[in-house]
This record gives sequence, structure tokens and C-alpha cells, in this order.
Amino acid sequence: MKTISKFLLALFLISIFFGCQEKEVPVNTLSKSEIKDGWELLFDGHSMDQWRGYHKSDLPEIGWGIQDNAIFCGASDMGEAGSGGDLITREMYSNFDLKLEWKINKAGNSGILYLVTEIPDEPAWHGAIEMQILDAVDFPMELKPAQLSGSAYDLVAANPDNVKPFGEWNQIEIIVDNGHVEQWQNGAKVAEYTLWTPEWEAMVMESKFKDYPEFLYMSKDGFIGLQDHGGGAWFRNIKIKKL
Repeated sequence: MKTISKFLLALFLISIFFGCQEKEVPVNTLSKSEIKDGWELLFDGHSMDQWRGYHKSDLPEIGWGIQDNAIFCGASDMGEAGSGGDLITREMYSNFDLKLEWKINKAGNSGILYLVTEIPDEPAWHGAIEMQILDAVDFPMELKPAQLSGSAYDLVAANPDNVKPFGEWNQIEIIVDNGHVEQWQNGAKVAEYTLWTPEWEAMVMESKFKDYPEFLYMSKDGFIGLQDHGGGAWFRNIKIKKL
């Protein structure tokens, strides 16, 4: 009898546990718990209203669109690859937790930009940090560790190197909290550093960004950006929570 009672109790607890679990959330939506925790969608699968072109008031006329419920960059019928320019959010963020999924074409190259400052007559990467996304296996150039997917580009090399092959979805998370930055890729923390410190200055001065004072003295708030590098990239499940 005691054995049966324990078995029934176990079944009861299991049913409660699974009954409390949320059903699988459709792509480009928020779960009830995410809404409660303050997450916001930056793309719902149908509209790019929360985005505009870098140095533009609206979306670029070429280079970007929506394909397969994702923001897509680099379609051949949208103009020459790389001609659309980068996308940025309409809103600026300082302390935040950003999550999204991405995949890329064979030999493709793109990036997630954050703390983007719109500098007159300068590209976005002169004043923004880039989390690299890349198909390094098929890329035609030799790359340094800090140029591989998941890295803070040319600053902190991703470790571990856990990127999935081209054509597969990768999950990333970028957390910026009072200057402390964590970059996560496919469930693992791959890069970590702290802005506006002597260590930050030393990293910048050893990188390609040493000639850009806007980068060294990184703004404390900025836009989120998606890079047009001409390689063909998809982005979905883009969500952010202000900290």
C-alpha cells in the first residue's frame, strides 16, 4: 500500500510540474513569463517597424527584407550584396539583456552591433562593439581567433568555439550591465570584458579600433545593430530586456 501511495504521489507531482510548464513558444513571440519579466520583442516575424537604416530615418530601400519569418540581409533581388547598409533599432539602450537567433549562408559574414553611436560620415563599426557571426569553415580568408563567431570582434576571442555550421540556427545572448559585458553563444559564455577600464583601453589600443576615439570612449547608451556584410544572414526571435 505504501508503495502504491508513493507511486501515486510521484505521478501527482510530475503532473503538477509539467502542467506548470509553458507550452513551446512559437518563433518571434514572447512567453507569459518573458512578458512578466519585462522582455520586449524587436521583431514579430511580419514587421520591421522597430528598425531603420544607420544614418537613415527609414529602412534601406535595398538589401534587407523578411524571409521565412526572419529579418534577411543579402537577397540577390534586393540589390548588390552589402549595398543596403546596417540596420539599427529605433530605440537606444544602455543596460540590457539581448537575445536572438541567427543563421548565415556558406562563407557568410555579419555581426550583431551594440552600443551603436551614429557618427557623422563614419560607418557604424567605428563606434559600436560587434559580436561576430561567421561561417569560418568556408570563409576565403585566414582569420584570427578574435575574428571568429561569438567573439567581441578583434577584442576578445570566443571560447569555446561552439558555432554551428552555416544554414543552422545559432542562439546568442548579449548582456550589458553598467559596463560589464557578457556574450553567450549556444548556451555557453564565450566572451566577457568590462568597458571603460584600463584593461578595456589596453584591448582597444591593440586592435583595429585604436585609431577611432569614439570606440575607445564607448558611449554608455546606443542602438542595437544588424550588420550588412553582404554574406546573406537571417535573424529571428530578437528580444530585449532593459536592466
